[in-house]
Amino acid sequence: MSACLNCSKTEQEYPLLKIVFQGREIYICPQCLPILIHKPHQLAGKIPDFTPPSNPQPHEH
Repeated sequence: MSACLNCSKTEQEYPLLKIVFQGREIYICPQCLPILIHKPHQLAGKIPDFTPPSNPQPHEH
């Protein structure tokens, strides 16, 4: 069963988005997606071989 890499909600509890990184499929729920976008350093230990930028550039919406 698939689960969100951040909060561990399963596909039975919440819709999940599939992300492919270095050939691996990982899943994230819509609630945790902003963390991946705006604070990827918080996911550093949760995505295998992922090293977020050490100096992220601010961006506007």
